[in-house]
Amino acid sequence: MRAAYGILLLSFGALILRAEHSSPSGSGRVAAGERHTSVSSGTIARALSAITPSRSRDDEDRAARRRRIRSAQAGTYITDILAERDSSLSRWPDRHGVPLTVWIQPTANNIDDFTPNFVARVRQAFLEWSALNLPVQFTFVDDSTDADIPVVWIDRFKEPISGRTRWSRDDDWWITDANITLAVHHSSGEVLDEDSMRAMALHEIGHLLGLDHTRDTMSVMAPKVRVRQLSDADRATARLVYALPAGPLR
Repeated sequence: MRAAYGILLLSFGALILRAEHSSPSGSGRVAAGERHTSVSSGTIARALSAITPSRSRDDEDRAARRRRIRSAQAGTYITDILAERDSSLSRWPDRHGVPLTVWIQPTANNIDDFTPNFVARVRQAFLEWSALNLPVQFTFVDDSTDADIPVVWIDRFKEPISGRTRWSRDDDWWITDANITLAVHHSSGEVLDEDSMRAMALHEIGHLLGLDHTRDTMSVMAPKVRVRQLSDADRATARLVYALPAGPLR
């Protein structure tokens, strides 16, 4: 995981399980080897079914991870994410020295009010997350066929959202691929200004990384984003998520 109205009020979605989390195979247990797709949309949070992992993990290992979270959770909203995800974490595997490649659609001549400045603002949002020095970094490519993560534009969504992130995970809860769609206009017709576009991109990239919504309204991962930059809690939560392995904790 709504338009620019004076103060920045972006409504971003409930998913990666409450930013509208969904699986193509529905709820419950899924066959080993399948990919599980989640969606993060720019709208008010609502829950769909959680995905039950198809493999169990060692109870002692899970207990150790829960202890680690309890000792490091101060200043983060990790508990909000776990509540949204039925006590599970999804994230990208560590990619030291192999950044994720990002392609941002450079033009959208068929969309009124589109400006190339939107592309620059989205790049800034990726760079701000990259500045956290997570074991996942981003680099930009000019050819969409070379991209791990394509970012594309639409005029507007039919529902009251301004952005949507889709990602897939494997049976071990590691994210395997993703894409982001950003709207130039809010569903009611207002064009997003450049600061709003950057904030929306920050929110959606947070979902891309595996973060979910928080009740902390001063963080960019709040369901309704009123801030224009990452908060200390956004940074601390992302670092904690990437200090832990993916998977269920219970």
